[in-house]
Amino acid sequence: MKYITEIIYFSGRVQGVGFRAATQRLARGSGVHGYVQNLTDGRVEVVATAEAVSIDRLIVRLKGLFGDGISDVQRLPGIGVEEFSGFGIRR
Repeated sequence: MKYITEIIYFSGRVQGVGFRAATQRLARGSGVHGYVQNLTDGRVEVVATAEAVSIDRLIVRLKGLFGDGISDVQRLPGIGVEEFSGFGIRR
């Protein structure tokens, strides 16, 4: 198993709609570790460490739940593989 870390930015109507809680629930169920947090510019940032297929699956599921509320997803590679214990919500 090859783990990677990605930094993912979700834009659109993603704050105040349960996005962070849903991300945490889906990530925990998929074996994705990391965190989710709101940004001051209205986006939501997800830092995820897992196999690439698990990160892809998380994004697909979030798009399925929030549909047109997500206007853009930007994926950036993380530097190395970050060590996380579970998946949390940062304030």
